Amino acid sequence: MTLVQMQPGPTRATPVHRTVADAMDAAGPQVCDDMTVEVALSVMTSARTGHLLVCDDSGLCTGLLTQAQLTAARDSSAYPDRVQLRDVLGDRGPFTSPVTTMAEAEHAMRRSRIDALAVVDEHGSALGVLALAR
Repeated sequence: MTLVQMQPGPTRATPVHRTVADAMDAAGPQVCDDMTVEVALSVMTSARTGHLLVCDDSGLCTGLLTQAQLTAARDSSAYPDRVQLRDVLGDRGPFTSPVTTMAEAEHAMRRSRIDALAVVDEHGSALGVLALAR
């Protein structure tokens, strides 16, 4: 598991022009996509976080999983013991760029009905997480 430390982005005077980089949180725990759901839930509990960034064996971010998603997968009647995070994730994403405006990111999140987005650089490496305030 690799922890990524992020420094808060610069604060802009005009909220209209705020970008994802201004509001994102540190990436937090990053885990490999071959980890099992049970181990991932244990990592979440230990890290006291509600989400994990999932990376492939090359270190590229493949997605973000929440505790609710992992719990639902584990509690499914079709749940095998050795299900890996890549099986829960399915397709890559969704992701956002640190230069995306907050208005665009919030709109996309609400439209997709997701509470958190992985923030990645142009190479696909995880930079942080953008979460909607509750």
